[in-house]
Amino acid sequence: MSDITVLKNGLVFTPDNVFKKLDVEFGEDRITAISPADTISTEGKSVIDCGGCYVIPGLVDVHFHGCAGNDLCGGDVSVIAEYEFAQGVTAICPATMTLPENELNTVLDNIREYKRHEDTHERAELVGIHLEGPFINPEKAGAQHTDHIKRPLGDKIRKWQKASGGLIKLVTIAPEMDGALGCIVGCGDEIHFSLGHTNCSYEAAAKAFNAGADHVTHLYNAMPPFHHRDTGLIGAAIDDGHCFVELICDGIHVSPAAVRAAFKLFGEDRMVLISDSMEACGMPDGEYSLGGQAVTVRGCRATLSDGTLAGSVTSLPDCMRMAVSMGIPLENAVRAATIIPCRSIGIDKLHGSIEVGKRAHFVLLDKHDLSTVKVI
Repeated sequence: MSDITVLKNGLVFTPDNVFKKLDVEFGEDRITAISPADTISTEGKSVIDCGGCYVIPGLVDVHFHGCAGNDLCGGDVSVIAEYEFAQGVTAICPATMTLPENELNTVLDNIREYKRHEDTHERAELVGIHLEGPFINPEKAGAQHTDHIKRPLGDKIRKWQKASGGLIKLVTIAPEMDGALGCIVGCGDEIHFSLGHTNCSYEAAAKAFNAGADHVTHLYNAMPPFHHRDTGLIGAAIDDGHCFVELICDGIHVSPAAVRAAFKLFGEDRMVLISDSMEACGMPDGEYSLGGQAVTVRGCRATLSDGTLAGSVTSLPDCMRMAVSMGIPLENAVRAATIIPCRSIGIDKLHGSIEVGKRAHFVLLDKHDLSTVKVI
C-alpha cells in the first residue's frame, strides 16, 4: 500500500467555514495537498472514497476527565486515547481533579511518561493537560473534593508544569481567591488561565481577564448565574470580547435556549464545545468514581449522592451533534469542536483544520444524521 493517500468524493470542511467538494492528499500524518475534486492524481496512491460524506477535522477535547471505564487520574491513558479516537476525537487535553498533592504529583509524572512513549496509531494524541483543580472556590466546587482545594500559588504551578514535562496548557482558577491574580500574571506566559468554579463578582473577573486570563471553564456551570444587576463572570466574559468560553452541550448541563444564547453572545470564534466526560462515558449505567467521590450514572446523567452533576457521560462528537439539534448551524458546531479549542490552548498550527502541513486527522460524517462513518 502506498504511503500517500487521497480522500475523494467528500464534502470537505474548509478554513473559511464552508463545505466544498475537494480532493485531500496526505502522507506520514500530514496533509500534503488540497485541490478541487478530481484534480489530484491517484496514480500509485491509496484512495479513500468518502461516499459523499462530510469530511471534518478530527475533534479536539480540551476538558474531559475520562471514558471507557478509565479516569486520567489513575486509569490507563492509552485506553482513553483509543476510545476517544474511535469516536472521532483525535487530540485530547484531559483534565485532572482536585486531589491530594502527592496524588496529583503521581498523576503528572505518569502522564509525562505516557507522553514520552506515546503511540498515536488509532489513538488520540495527548496535546496537553487541563489542571481543573485545586485553585477553585469551595463554594462552587461542584464534583471537586473540597478537602484538597489550595490557595493559588505560582510556585506550585511551575513545580507541576515541570513534573508534567511542560504539558499543562490550561489551569482553571477562581479569580476571587487570594493569590489568583499573581498566578495569572506570573505564569501566563506559558499557561492559559481559565476562570471557573467561582463565586466571583464582575469586577474580580474583569481584573483577571485584564491580567491575562483568556478562557472560561464550562460556562453557566459552577458559577453565579447572570443577573441584570450583578452579571458576575458571565457578564465580564461578554464584555471582555476575546476570551474563549467552554460549553457542555450534553442536553443535561445547559438548556437548549442557553446554548443558543451562548453562541449568539460570544460568536463562532470564541465558543469551545467540551464533553467534560468522566470514566462512565461509553459504559453502562452503574456506580463509578470521579476525583475520589462516588458517582451514580443513570441514562445520560452522572451525579454525586447529593444530586450534584458529576461531569457528563457524553462524547464530544455527540455534544457537537446535540448542538446542531438545538439549532446551532453545523459549521459553527464543527468549529467549536475543532479549530476554536485548538486556538484556545495554542495548538492550532498543527491541529483543528484541514490545511496543508497540518495533522492528517479526519472524521467522515453521514450527511443526513451526522453519524460517524469513519475516523482517519
